[in-house]
Amino acid sequence: MFLKRGGKKRQSGDGSVGGGWEIVYTGFILILLCFFIMLCSFSTMQQSKVTRFVKSFNLAVSIFSGGVKMEKGDIALPDSADMVDEKSGLANIFRDVITHARRLGLEDSIDIAFTDKNLVMRLANAILFDTGSADIRPASMPLLLKVARVIKASKHLVRIEGHTDDRPIHTRRFPSNWELSTARAVNVLRFLTQRGGVRPDKLSAAGYGKYQPLTDNDSAAHRARNRRVEIVFQRETVKE
Repeated sequence: MFLKRGGKKRQSGDGSVGGGWEIVYTGFILILLCFFIMLCSFSTMQQSKVTRFVKSFNLAVSIFSGGVKMEKGDIALPDSADMVDEKSGLANIFRDVITHARRLGLEDSIDIAFTDKNLVMRLANAILFDTGSADIRPASMPLLLKVARVIKASKHLVRIEGHTDDRPIHTRRFPSNWELSTARAVNVLRFLTQRGGVRPDKLSAAGYGKYQPLTDNDSAAHRARNRRVEIVFQRETVKE
């Protein structure tokens, strides 16, 4: 080993240039800095968001299968109970409803969605009603009875919403989709109170007709998706 004049870098006997340790050390310090910045950012995040980050990463690198998928579509990470604030009580509602839906083989007819304030359970009209009818089909009653037990066990207010597609209806009973969507919501509400034993002051009903579609009414599949009843679990709780 020798040092050339003029302050040049040392050179080893095999001709390689020394001083590479500075680059390695600098890279190590930068990695540590990024690590502590990440820890600080996690300390200000909700536990559910951290879990979502970890699961999204695992899904991206194909280490584990992630989440619960209730509907086909392009989504980075399907909604699941651990993505909801555990203290809100909505996570338990999610688990309970999904478990029973799976037992009944109704996964393809139920979609769970989360908003900033609510948990929304969407029931396809195909399992609840016949075309142009607001009478509840007997085959869907076991699921609605389970939903009733979930509602009774929770303290959340629940709004029953009826939705249709854009095809008009003109019958003596239902002059328009307003009446049809409202009647379906009210009939579900009545079933939950009369057959399911839910307290009436927990529930409300609304009919939106065709005016709050989930997607464009440009195909039979999209229209079927827009025809639905939504059971909205709100964060507001009922007064005791």
